[in-house]
Amino acid sequence: MFYLVLICFIVLVVVGPSYWVKHTMKKYSEPADRYSFTGAQLARDLLNQANLRHIGVEETESGDHYDPLEKMVRLTPDKFNGRSLTAITVAAHEVGHAIQDRDNYPPLAFRTRLVQWAAPAEKLGAGILMLAPVIMTVLRSPTAGLLFLVGGILTLGSAAVVHALTLPMELNASFARALPILERERYLIDGDLPHARRLLSAAAWTYVAASLMTLLNMARWLAILRR
Repeated sequence: MFYLVLICFIVLVVVGPSYWVKHTMKKYSEPADRYSFTGAQLARDLLNQANLRHIGVEETESGDHYDPLEKMVRLTPDKFNGRSLTAITVAAHEVGHAIQDRDNYPPLAFRTRLVQWAAPAEKLGAGILMLAPVIMTVLRSPTAGLLFLVGGILTLGSAAVVHALTLPMELNASFARALPILERERYLIDGDLPHARRLLSAAAWTYVAASLMTLLNMARWLAILRR
């Protein structure tokens, strides 16, 4: 009974944040035409106000983010073209990262270095994971199991480390950068501020939720190795 409760608790801790982030984002995606401007239009306006006209805003399929190397705010189609509270708030959050970059915010620079380090590690890990089944078939030795473990750690663990260490930076982008601008310039419809706070929290926790799910994937790899 104890182990069942423990497993349920672990699953709740790992899966709960991811569910909460997705639920919050979806909840405030309706009505889809709540605002007269899109997420992309808001991002452009906020960037101009912050004297960041050189930073672009473009549509992407790879998740909402700010790229400090390319100097680009990237929004998924539903945020880029959307007029919901979710679209507006997420756009403001990503501009918050651009403002951090302008202000030489140290945690952002640290995260950029971490990402540059983690990307090659993830590619190496993915390559190992692809080769491990072949080695297992040919050699039929524990070496393949070790390769699975190393590949899983490099591929999934490096991402988890990066995501876990970025939460303070994400919270800063939401509540020290984006929220004050939204309040000061009165972009939000009356009554939307409390909901925007929840969305900004969800935006900040997105990567942490992703890292927790990554840890769950690592646990699956370990379970496979024990078989």
